[in-house]
Amino acid sequence: MSGRSIVSIRDFPREEIEFVIGKALEVKQGRHADALQGKVLATLFFEASTRTRLSFEAAMVSMGGRVIGFADANVSSAKKGESLSDTVRTVCGYCDVMVIRHPVEGAARRAAEVSGVPVLNAGDGANQHPTQTFLDLVTIQQECGQIDGLRIGMLGDLKYGRTVHSLAIALSLFKDVEMVFISPPSLRMPEDTLEDLVARGIHFQEHREIDELTRPLDVLYVTRIQKERFADLLEYERVAGAYRVGPKSLEHLGEKVRVMHPLPRVDEISEQMDSLPNAIYFRQAHNGIPTRQALLGLVTGRIQ
Repeated sequence: MSGRSIVSIRDFPREEIEFVIGKALEVKQGRHADALQGKVLATLFFEASTRTRLSFEAAMVSMGGRVIGFADANVSSAKKGESLSDTVRTVCGYCDVMVIRHPVEGAARRAAEVSGVPVLNAGDGANQHPTQTFLDLVTIQQECGQIDGLRIGMLGDLKYGRTVHSLAIALSLFKDVEMVFISPPSLRMPEDTLEDLVARGIHFQEHREIDELTRPLDVLYVTRIQKERFADLLEYERVAGAYRVGPKSLEHLGEKVRVMHPLPRVDEISEQMDSLPNAIYFRQAHNGIPTRQALLGLVTGRIQ
């Protein structure tokens, strides 16, 4: 993977995904401690981020590397009208690897095309978030012991939620995974993703409410209704607060379901869930560091 950009989970076969998961688990065990010594990461965040940006920075620094960049497009030359391509062509001369978050779908692909160093997509609009998907898979593997054969639900904003788009495609590569999509009709999984799953022979169900489930889930992946993705405020207000997962939800989800969330949450998961063994979303967030350490090490050639 040395020199390779990570733009879309669609670019990875199952074997490579499992390879990355394995390397992330090695990092968690303390291996490759100084792998990024002397390397420089540039963070280009044209859109707000907490966990993704900070975990990338922590991943780089804790393995001996350094970080440059910006966390607000208003302090970059984009405010002066500079194109994304020109920004990337310039910044790639200052670093060994680059991570970019941008509100426009396809921005990461364009950055990778013009960059002289590997580019890692930290989210491009409502499109893809592949490094989040890798850490989600690391979490599922660690918490469930396997990915094959699981029944995995995705709840909330499935239309604009880039994390669930990437995750659904990745899960389709595993054996006998069943997916259950729960959302308002206006926020259902995009048709192209559903068509892709059908073409791959993946069994899935669609529901509007949690209480429509007839069998328990192994994992429930909750997403926030994202106000910032709605062009029409009235459309957002019609679906805001549509779901709230709490202890009583386990009656339909199953007593052993693991509840995940890419965060930030608003009110879609009750704080009463936090103390239950089902809640693994903070452990999920913390897996961002070893997963991104592994990815940075792989694309810079420091981890083999």
